Amino acid sequence: MPKIKILDSKEGYNLTADYYNKKSKYWDSFEKDRVLSLLGDLSGKAVLDAGAGAGRLSLRLAEKGAEVTALDVAEEILKKIKNVKIKKAIGDVENLDFPDESFDIVIATFLIVHLKDLKIFFDEAYRVLRPGGLFLVTNINQRKAPAVKTKEGLVEIDSYYHKPEKVIEELENLAFGIEKEEFVREGETWVNQIVLASK
Repeated sequence: MPKIKILDSKEGYNLTADYYNKKSKYWDSFEKDRVLSLLGDLSGKAVLDAGAGAGRLSLRLAEKGAEVTALDVAEEILKKIKNVKIKKAIGDVENLDFPDESFDIVIATFLIVHLKDLKIFFDEAYRVLRPGGLFLVTNINQRKAPAVKTKEGLVEIDSYYHKPEKVIEELENLAFGIEKEEFVREGETWVNQIVLASK
């Protein structure tokens, strides 16, 4: 059995950028087109796509008229975004390099699975949102990331499992209002929790 290297998000996504860039349809299957429909009219809205990866959602947000900033910790995966209207920023979601009240909407899909302590990022999302702004977060039911073949062998990106009720509790503790909570299910099992919160 080949040894699997466990990497943090920055190193992991820099190495696996090509692989994840090709998986858009697979990631879409966890959301069943429910994410963008929850956000309403996006024309002229300043949106932060936190943990944007290769820009799967950033591109769609921009098509709907949003002014998108795609943020990721891994420079190589951000390079996959070719739309010049999308601002790209390399950075850490737990220490957002934006002024207070900079965005109308913050979205984070497939991100919190890589965060051990949700409070730090949720607090930062709250800070950069304008009053009445929306925060959309998804929580995939994943206890362990898939192993990906790279030029440096098999790698796995650090992952953490979060109970759905814990996600809601952390948001409410930071004074977010919960607008909607939906689950994508396969049979009896939940595969993705989608939460829309407001400041």
